[in-house]
Amino acid sequence: MVANLAPSVRATSDPTYQTALQQFDRAVAYLRDLPDGLIEFLKWPRRELSVNFPVRMDDSSVKIFSGYRVHHNTVLGPSKGGIRYSLHVSLDEVRALAMWMSWKCALVNLPYGGAKGGVIVDPKAMSVAELANLTRRFTSEIILFIGPNIDIPAPDMGTNAQTMAWMMDTYSMTVGYSVPAVVTGKPINIGGSLGREEATGRGVIVCMLEALRQQGLHRSPKDINVVIQGFGNVGSNAAQRAYDLGFNIIAVSDVTGGYFNPKGLNIPEMRAFVQRSAKRTLQGYVGDAERMSNAELLELPCDVLIPAAMEGQITASNAPRIQASLIVEGANGPITPDGDDVLNDRGITVVPDILANAGGVTVSYFEWVQGLQEYFWDEDEVYRRLERVLIKAYDNVVTTAEHHGVDLRTAAQITAINRVAQATLTRGFYP
Repeated sequence: MVANLAPSVRATSDPTYQTALQQFDRAVAYLRDLPDGLIEFLKWPRRELSVNFPVRMDDSSVKIFSGYRVHHNTVLGPSKGGIRYSLHVSLDEVRALAMWMSWKCALVNLPYGGAKGGVIVDPKAMSVAELANLTRRFTSEIILFIGPNIDIPAPDMGTNAQTMAWMMDTYSMTVGYSVPAVVTGKPINIGGSLGREEATGRGVIVCMLEALRQQGLHRSPKDINVVIQGFGNVGSNAAQRAYDLGFNIIAVSDVTGGYFNPKGLNIPEMRAFVQRSAKRTLQGYVGDAERMSNAELLELPCDVLIPAAMEGQITASNAPRIQASLIVEGANGPITPDGDDVLNDRGITVVPDILANAGGVTVSYFEWVQGLQEYFWDEDEVYRRLERVLIKAYDNVVTTAEHHGVDLRTAAQITAINRVAQATLTRGFYP
């Protein structure tokens, strides 16, 4: 019963976790046949691990870092979710992200539950050697929580393929044999999948195209203006895919601010600049672009807005000034529930995160399957399978939205939560 839950789980002041819980409550209100006890079971994380561990720095000093790994649900299979390195990591944030991973995996019919992890650290302030030390020690601290049939980590904010290589090697050295399937998002030469790095951003554009098609917007791509907040892995790959398809990318941004050109930005040039940059940012870019803040960028007149940066970017405060007709969420939780209410009242379509950015976990699943069977697909096959999965999921969400008369976010959550609920009822509670 709720009264028996620990206070830290029962209540939270973290805005990201509040958003995840509010979205859950809105969705389950339409699943009236589910028992109350089952609803409570689905809401809370199954298990949580907090660790504090030492890391040897380049100057031979030792610093203590804190990290987390949360398994939200494992009814459908082993849990799946990224590892992020950020100063903003908190247990409640990780709880929220793990919950969203549960619904995301269920929505696209993957045999996974949701998990998430993170370390409180600024990765840009550390050397490669220090990051390797941190990653290997963190992996050793959570090693009882992970495994190819238990929980499979992947890259997230502040981590990348090299991070996954260190994790995989640490796990493999501990058990005494190579286990490529313990993580996904690895480099290709040690069992990674072609197309994995581009998968989340590419999936965002697959969902954008489907939304534009269902809206009946038949203009040429060059006449459709797109704004993208965030120029990391998700934002930059989404920008590149949209650019390749002929869309007019009028603005992008990263932590250094926004870059705007109503005639369209040169995305390949901007990506190349970031790759040359020591800090992997757009700081110092002097191409044909006007500078603006991230807040100003969100409010630009455009056809499509893709928030692909952080949580909580669109709220009730700035939602009235959003001028996009379609929002496709590349980030997790970029719109708060009160922001959703304003956008819905204004008739702005939002393709929710658990659908729009599910490309990454989908191709992670492909990588896991390929690793387990030791048979690998070419890039075209990966992209064909990804598109089929996302379009099918999109159609299912639209059907649910029409049946219940709700927005796409609520429909996506209804669909996903019900799948996990029905699987739970089939399995039953042990003992």
